Amino acid sequence: MENSVNIQQAAEPKRSLLREKLLLTWRGVIKENPTFVLVLGMCPTLGTTTSATNGLGMGVATMAVLIMSNIVISIIKNVIPDKVRIPAFIVVIASFVTVIQMLMQAYVPSLYAALGVFIPLIVVNCIILGRAEAFASKNGVLDSALDGVGIGLGFTLSLTVIGAVRELLGSGAIFGYSLGIGEYMPLVFVLAPGAFLVLGFLMVLFNKFLKK
Repeated sequence: MENSVNIQQAAEPKRSLLREKLLLTWRGVIKENPTFVLVLGMCPTLGTTTSATNGLGMGVATMAVLIMSNIVISIIKNVIPDKVRIPAFIVVIASFVTVIQMLMQAYVPSLYAALGVFIPLIVVNCIILGRAEAFASKNGVLDSALDGVGIGLGFTLSLTVIGAVRELLGSGAIFGYSLGIGEYMPLVFVLAPGAFLVLGFLMVLFNKFLKK
């Protein structure tokens, strides 16, 4: 009986630590969602979500850069002089963006062509630089990686949902698969005004859900 109690007590800190790490990741998806809550990264959000595939591709590319840059910045944070902290962060981010850009150009050229200039513009995405400055430069490697996963997942899911809604309402398709209703759908939803309408509507729904 006593051994059982000791084992349970020893396991409790591990459960608590695991719960803390899961909450850290989950926070970026829900409570600190970069699109619907923090309202960051609006340029790629509005510019690339003409379809669910484009939104998913942009989100995954951004998440990959975010995770890797967070990890590296967390490792080297103590050796970067304060005077060149931001330029150093940008160099790290730009290096990973270049790698992602080359990989996409080699393996998914159609998606790379569709996203166009928004891929290199990941370098100046305020989400990535913001997390580098606010979190990765002040926390350990594991927490920084989990923060990148959470924020990246939140951004990816947001872009994919926005893209799916715009694609469905604008062209009667989802992930490129036509539902046979395209001729009845208003084209405005795949144009710039549709991006603002869908984003605003989904933002209201998301924040209403958070308040429950």
